[in-house]
Amino acid sequence: MTHDARYRTFRPRWGQVTAWAVGVVAVGGSALVAFLSRGPLGTAVGSRLSFALFAAAAAWLLWRLGGVHARPSPQGLVVRNVVRTRRLEWAEILAVRFGVNDPWVRLDLADGGTIAVMGIQRADGEHGMAEARRLVALVQEHGEASEPGGRRP
Repeated sequence: MTHDARYRTFRPRWGQVTAWAVGVVAVGGSALVAFLSRGPLGTAVGSRLSFALFAAAAAWLLWRLGGVHARPSPQGLVVRNVVRTRRLEWAEILAVRFGVNDPWVRLDLADGGTIAVMGIQRADGEHGMAEARRLVALVQEHGEASEPGGRRP
């Protein structure tokens, strides 16, 4: 089976690296403080527990931030953002927007909603623009949803 480059996963260039770097500092620092603190507040169970809970929450958030992506396939697009993962069929996508001031791509959907695709980011410069064009080409290739009333734009 040959790998079709059109269906490569969309990921921000520095998203995972940044999440890991911040995670090492935030989670590692919190764990060090939680376990190595001395003094009246440092040895209190509540203080240690709060640092451990902060480290766990930071690790979860950074794991989600580092994992944002959009995975295309011939059947559709799976968009994983920070909080939610959504599966879309190609026919559900009406338009791909990437305005000058938009931090990431947005999809206009047939149900009237929109969804951000955080896997394609403006911060990536020309790489982000090229990835947005690749997504537009996939949407056009697989067919956009029909307009209400059964007509295609």
